Order: sequence, then structure tokens, then C-alpha cells
Amino acid sequence: MKNTARVVVIGGGVVGVSTLYHLAKKGWKDVVLLERTELTAGSTWHAAGLLPLFNMSYSVGQIHKYSVRFYQELEKETGQPVGFAKVGNMRLATNQERMDEYRHYAGTAETIGVKVEFKTPDEIKEMVPFANVKGLVGALFHPEDGYIQPADLTMALAKGARDMGATIHQHTPVIGIERKPNGEWLVKTEKGDISCEHVVSATGNYARQTGRMVGLDVPVIPVEHQFIVTEPHPLLQERKAKGLREMPVFRESDASYYMREERQGLILGPYEKGAPACFADGVTPGFEKELFPGDLERLEPHIEAAINRVPMFAEVGIKDVINGPIAYTPDGSPIIGPAWDLPNFWLNEGHSFGITAAGGAGWQLAEWIVEGEPTIDMLGVEPRRFGPYAGKRYLVKKNEEAYANVFTVHYHDEERAGARPLKTAPCYDRMKDLGAVFGQKYGWERPNWFAPKGVKQEDAWSFRRAPYWKHVGEECRNVTENVGLLDMTAFSKFYVSGPGAEAFLENLVANKLPKKVGRIALCHALNSRGGVHSEFTIMRDGPDRFYLVSAGAMERLDLDWMNKHAPQDGSVRIDRITTQYGVLVLAGPKSRELMSRVSDADFSNAAFPWLSGQFIDVGLAPCRVVRVNFVGELGWEIHHPLEMQNHIFDTLMAAGKDLGLKPFGIRAMNHMRLEKSYRLVGTELSIEYAAFESGLDRFVHPNKGDFIGRDALVAWQQRGFSNQFVTLEVHGVTDADAIGNEPLYIKGKIVGRITGGGYGFRLKKSLAIGFLEPKHAALGTQVEVDILGKMHKATVIEESPYDPNNDRLRA
Repeated sequence: MKNTARVVVIGGGVVGVSTLYHLAKKGWKDVVLLERTELTAGSTWHAAGLLPLFNMSYSVGQIHKYSVRFYQELEKETGQPVGFAKVGNMRLATNQERMDEYRHYAGTAETIGVKVEFKTPDEIKEMVPFANVKGLVGALFHPEDGYIQPADLTMALAKGARDMGATIHQHTPVIGIERKPNGEWLVKTEKGDISCEHVVSATGNYARQTGRMVGLDVPVIPVEHQFIVTEPHPLLQERKAKGLREMPVFRESDASYYMREERQGLILGPYEKGAPACFADGVTPGFEKELFPGDLERLEPHIEAAINRVPMFAEVGIKDVINGPIAYTPDGSPIIGPAWDLPNFWLNEGHSFGITAAGGAGWQLAEWIVEGEPTIDMLGVEPRRFGPYAGKRYLVKKNEEAYANVFTVHYHDEERAGARPLKTAPCYDRMKDLGAVFGQKYGWERPNWFAPKGVKQEDAWSFRRAPYWKHVGEECRNVTENVGLLDMTAFSKFYVSGPGAEAFLENLVANKLPKKVGRIALCHALNSRGGVHSEFTIMRDGPDRFYLVSAGAMERLDLDWMNKHAPQDGSVRIDRITTQYGVLVLAGPKSRELMSRVSDADFSNAAFPWLSGQFIDVGLAPCRVVRVNFVGELGWEIHHPLEMQNHIFDTLMAAGKDLGLKPFGIRAMNHMRLEKSYRLVGTELSIEYAAFESGLDRFVHPNKGDFIGRDALVAWQQRGFSNQFVTLEVHGVTDADAIGNEPLYIKGKIVGRITGGGYGFRLKKSLAIGFLEPKHAALGTQVEVDILGKMHKATVIEESPYDPNNDRLRA
């Protein structure tokens, strides 16, 4: 075995071998894969081989789409059969809420080029004559979907990788990983050591054990998954003999199971409640190609549901019960990308749908490693989306919850209850007493909306206007007429200081830094290709001291981005101070009067202009107060020592009672930000869109000097842009607004997509923001948008339709 390589991939399941293949495909031949036993020995060998294209995530959807197409090409390329049966995938619906989910997904599918069809109960019966269609309202059908033989697929990937020069070592356990003084990695095995530039961990059930070798607490723990394999059924044997097509993969989402043919028998795979996490402390020694004992009692409700839907399932004997570990993360999506704090250490882990995702995951990770960036927005699978809060006991609860909810309706406003509350601001109980209904972001509890007295303090989600909608509207009204209080303690907060701080930040962000102490700038960090990676609000505290605020969900991502781009000579210090400071936001026309009551500072425009900050006392508490907010009203953010939050909260509530002060939540903020055309990272701001495509002209200054992504952005601009950010008024809406990922059409042709939408309570209009092809982005252009299967006309309108001159902000 050679002792050097450019990349070492650890793990010989389908995900690891796909990563190896795609690295070799990119031209990196000096790549090595190490497998502790045999290829496929982890979860790949016992997987059911399904290829579900369905996924509500924009990131994961593109990964799955690539895989399904690539697997068919792979067989032709290598001459190695992969066992791809393109039988289609039928997702059944027994109620309208489920059909709403399917129709919303269909928009996502169309924007990424995945073909879907809707079927009536009669059409379902025609395709699957032995199915009982009673109680069905319809189905979503993927004609390109089906299943594959996982072991055959893995061997085809391995052959393709070897043919391109890659090396695979089986029966070569990794026993240690060390960082060498020159920055390279040393991967230690029982057969010798390999020095390499990059390490990829694709170790499945062993993810946490591999992570511990380099000091990472990888947020992956497997969950037991069972499926039943039956004996052949005479009817299926007869259909096979007649040359009739196989039944499509059947998914009865409302009964939480999948079913497909297997050798003229059936496979039934439920996702039951109560399936336990396993290997929380590491894989049991000696557990290689092993399984857990079956537990049919857990599956009984799903077996009964399957018999009701496909009665012949009751007519065959059980041949086998497969119960094996499948890796999970807290949200059910994999982690694909760079590890935090460790240069050139990469994760391709947590694949609960690993057969489907393996091709796309290997493709994008190879792009990231070789080219320095992925080619699609990977935020949905970004490893740094989880923080240090995701410890072992948290993972057990959340991963079991993710497994149990595979088939639940995935609402856009869904908030799951497992392992909550975990991170709470001091004012949590006060907000709860005022009616707060909480959501969570990056482990933090945040008020989503407030239930008035007499209204049940719980969510009822929907793709349409949910029951809480009118209460959110009332929150917006109060902010517009009086003054509202929002808890934004979950904001990520950093302090950048040192003699090299200014030069570092000037290179990091595309905007000019604030020049005067106390001034604020909205700044964007671009990636190397000119797309938007991060967004920061930056306040200058001194010649070499800066306070940075970014999205709460981006803390680990933004910190790691800064650390990896900071000079290593000690001239820059970056401190994470998120949990040292809370943030309370006051917004509304009466906020100046309220601030004047609780502080002796001068809040006039002359003394405290927009986009500035001061250190003042609020009540008795010393605070950093900045004049900025995300709702488009007069207001201030109060950044304060966290331990003083309740004093500040009580002081504000007492002083603001006669001014109509009431709390408001994240959902009201989102409705109001749409009226101002404010962008969010991960939707309107993305690596897939050039910063100028996102309409950031005011915040991006190529002439200021060099910064990350500048030259690539200018070159992109010279080539011409394919997208332009727009604001739309959507017409004819009654009970369902656009929410994001809906396609936009002109004469039946897709010309763009919506990234965010909702009702503008101040404007009394249904609004959307998103992207159109530049030739269709002129003001007044008429387009159409599909909302839950119904076409609506939409018109391109001026940006920031509410208070377009910012008179209220600057009042």
C-alpha cells in the first residue's frame, strides 16, 4: 500500500465509493479508499434500494435528481449492471392536506427539472389493478423513479473509479487520524499510514467514531429500520410471465410505509414510531454484515394498513425480516461538505436515503474539494448547520423523531417538538406567559407568533393560510400603528479585533466597512465564484474593533468561514459572543417615545441617525443600541448582557403599556420583510445567484479593492446574468399565498422561481419575491405562478412596495 495520496476516502459503502468515483472523474487519480471490511458492509448491503426523487429540500432534490440520472449512465459507462428498475413511484394521498404537500412539492420539482404527474384513483387502479383505491383522493407519480440493487451499484462505482486510476483497499481499518505540522493529514491503518492533503469521512454507522479521531462531535446516530420480504405471489408471477410491467413503488404516506416488488414477492418498509436509535456510543465490536432481531409487533399498524391497500400482501408468507441500522441526522437530511475547524477534512455522512443520495453527494463533494466550491446551493445539507448543542442525547431524541416523521406532511412552517426547549433566552417564560408559540432555530427557542387570550397556544400548520394567520396580521398591525417587541437573541454575534482586523474584513466582505466609530454597514461575504455565502451587519467600535451580527442558524458556518479566511499570524482575533448578549428589537412609530422613557439618551434623527449605534443605558442596563431592523419601521435593536435581559424586558413592558407595546414573532417579521423586499441568506441570497443578480448593487463595491469573489463576480457580470431579483404582486389569492419554490411561467414556459412569499398585511396584497430571467423582469411584466395546483397571475412591481423611500425607517 502506498504511503501518500491526494485524498483518502474512509468508508466503502455506496456513498464513499461514489465520492471516490467522482474525485477520479474530476481528474484526481491519486485518490485512495479505505474500507475496514468489504465494500457495502455497513448499511449499503441491507438497503432496500429505493430511489425516491421526492424531497421538499431544494438542495436534496437536486442531489437525488442527479443520482437517478447518473446511475443509468454509469451502467453504460462501466458495462457493470446496476439493477435499475425504472418502475416509477406512486405516492398516495388520502386527504387534501397531503395533496397540498404534493402540489407544493411539484413546484419544487419543476424548478429543478424533475418530472411529476398527478393520478386520480381510477388511474391508480389502472396502473396497479390489485390495489384497493377506496379512500384515496389521488397520487403523485414519478415516472423516472424506481429502485436499484445497492451492491451492484456500489461495484459499478468501484469499477469506474478503478478504471480512472483510483485505488481501493478493503480489510484496511483506519485506527487513527492525525494532523501533521505541515498541514497534511496522516491516516493510520493496520497496514500502514498514508499522508494526504484531504480526508473524506463517509463511514456511515461509524461517523461519530471517525469524528472522535479528529475531535469532531459528528451529529449522526443510526436508527433501526425494518422491512419485510415476502414469498412470491402467484399473481405477480403470472404478471411476470405475461411480460406485464412491475407495479410502481407504492408509498402510502398517510400510513407511513413503502412497498415494492422483489422477485415476484413484495417488500414492505414501514417508518414506525418507536424505532430506536442505535450505536450512540459507537458500533458494537464485531457488528459488520449483521442485523438486529426483527420486531414485527412495532410494525403491526403498518402491516394492517398495507393489507387494506394491497390485499394480496396478506396472502403471502414472510420470507425475511430485515432490521438494520440507517444513519440519521436531527432533520433527516445528510451532512455533505467541509467539517468545521479542520482544513481539508470533509464529511459525507448521515445518509438516511443513502442509495438515492450517493451519486449526487459524491458529485457535489468532489466539486467542492477539487474546485473549492459546490455548484448548487448546499445549505440544506451543510454540516455546519448544526452546532455544539447537538450532543449525543439530543441526537438520539431528534434522530428517532426524524425517522418517525419520514412520511408526515412536511409543512413549510412545521416545528417539531423533540428535544425542546433546549436553548432559551432569559425572557422565554415571560414571552410564553404573553402567549408565545415557539419555533426553534439552531437549538434556540424563538417566538413564532402570539396567541391572544382565549386562543390555544399551539400551532396548526398548513400550506394555506393557517389558523394563526389572522393573529400574525394583528401583530403586524400593532407594529405599524404602535410599537412591537421582538426577541432576536438567537442572532449569531462575533467580535473581530486586532491590528489586522480591518484589512481582514475588507477582504472578507463586498461592501465598504463603516469608517466612523458607531456607524453600521450591511455587508456580504461572497464565495470564490461571486455568489453570496454570508450576510453580516457590521458596527465599528474602534480603529481595529468590529461587532458582527449574522443569522442565528449560520453561527457555526459563519464562524468557520471567517476562521478559515483569517490570517494565521495572530493579527486578527475572532470571538464568538452569541451567548453573552441578548437582542430585543423595538419597532413601530412609537418606539422613539418608548426608548426616550427608558433611557436618557437623545433618540432624535440628528443625534441617533439610521444605521448608527451607541452605547447607552436602558433602564439600569448598559447596552449597545443600534438603529436598524428587518421590518421597515422606525426602531432600534437593543443588544445587551444576557443576564440583564429580564430587567430590560420588564422595564420596556412597563414603560410601553400606554403606547400599545405588544410582542410580535418571527412570522410577523417575515410578512413585513416581504413588503420591504428584504432578502434572506439561503433563499434570495445564495451561491447559485451572483450578488448582483440578488439585487445587492448598493452593497457590493468592486472598485473598493480586492475581496473574495470580486474578480469572479465581475467576470460573471461580463458573461451576462441569467437571473434578476424581483418583487411580485400575486393576484386572485384567496386562502393560499406563495411560500417559496413555486415556478414562474410565461406562456407555459418556466422563466423563474419564487424564493419567498406571503401576505403583506400593511399593503393588503399577496406578495412574492424571487428571480426571473432578466428579459422578463421589467416592471409591469405579467407572469403566472402555480400555487397548490392553481394558476395565478402575478405582476412585477417596484422593489420595497411598502414605504419605498424608507420615510418610516428614517422618521
